[in-house]
Amino acid sequence: MKHIKGAGLGFRREMLQELLPTLPSEVDFWEVAPENWIPLGGAYQEQFQQASSQAPFTTHGLSLSIGSSDKLDIGFVKTVKRFLDVNNIVLYSEHLSFCSGNGHMYDLMPIPFTEDAINHVVSRIVQVQDIIERPLVLENVSYYIAPGQEMDELEFTTRILNESGCQMLLDVNNVYVNSINHKYDAKAFINGLPSDKIVYGHIAGHYDEAEDLKVDTHGADVIEPVWELLEHAYRTHGVFPTLLERDFNIPPLDNLIAEVERIKQIQEKCDVIQQPKAKGSVA
Repeated sequence: MKHIKGAGLGFRREMLQELLPTLPSEVDFWEVAPENWIPLGGAYQEQFQQASSQAPFTTHGLSLSIGSSDKLDIGFVKTVKRFLDVNNIVLYSEHLSFCSGNGHMYDLMPIPFTEDAINHVVSRIVQVQDIIERPLVLENVSYYIAPGQEMDELEFTTRILNESGCQMLLDVNNVYVNSINHKYDAKAFINGLPSDKIVYGHIAGHYDEAEDLKVDTHGADVIEPVWELLEHAYRTHGVFPTLLERDFNIPPLDNLIAEVERIKQIQEKCDVIQQPKAKGSVA
C-alpha cells in the first residue's frame, strides 16, 4: 500500500479529462470520496485504476455519520473496507459530525460537546475500526452552533481521539473559521492537539459572510491568515501531508497546482527549520 506524503489535491470526475492519462507530477497524492466511486465499473473504473497506479490515494467520506443516533450502517462500512483493500488505500477519513437522523440530511451537523456524545461516538468509532481493520481518521469540522455545550471543542476533540484510538485529519481552514465564529484563539487550539494523532491535513478557502461570520465553502482561494496558520501547525506538530480542497468555483488546473506548490513551499521551509543540527554546528 502506498502511504501519502507531501501535498495533495482532490480527484474529481469532472476533472478526469484534464488529469488523465498522466497525472500532474506536482501533486504528490490524491483524495476521493469513496461514495462517489462505489460501485466502480466500466470507463470510470478503468480511469480510477489508471490514476491510482500512478500516485498514492486517500479517502475522505461523506456519509458515515459517526455522531448519529441512527444505527451504524454496517453494510456501508464493509463496502468501504472492500474499496480500500481493492485499491490499496491506507487511510479512511471522515468527519467528526453526523449527517443522518431518521433519514439522510445532506449536510454535516455538529455533535454536541457533551460527555454522553463522547461515549456514543467512541463506541461507534471502535465498531468502524474493527470492520475496516485500520484506524479511522476524523476531521475537525466547521460548525455554527454548539447546543448543550459541556466542554469546549478542543477538549471534546482530544477526548475522542484519545479514548477511541482513532487518528486526526487536521483541517486548518476549519480551525480558522471556527475561531472567528466562536471567538477563540486558533493557534491555541492547534497547540492543544496531540501531535501523534495528526496523520494529514486539509486547507481550503471560505466565504466571508461578515467580519465575525465565516462560512466554510471550499469555493475560494486560501487566504493569507490560513496559510500562516498552516505554517504554525507544521512548526507545532511537525510537517504532515496536506491536501488542497476545492469543491466548486473550480479554477483551471494550473491555479490549483499553484496552491499545491504553496503547500510544498511551506512544508520545505518548516522541514528545514525542524531538521536537527549536525554535531559541532553553531546555532
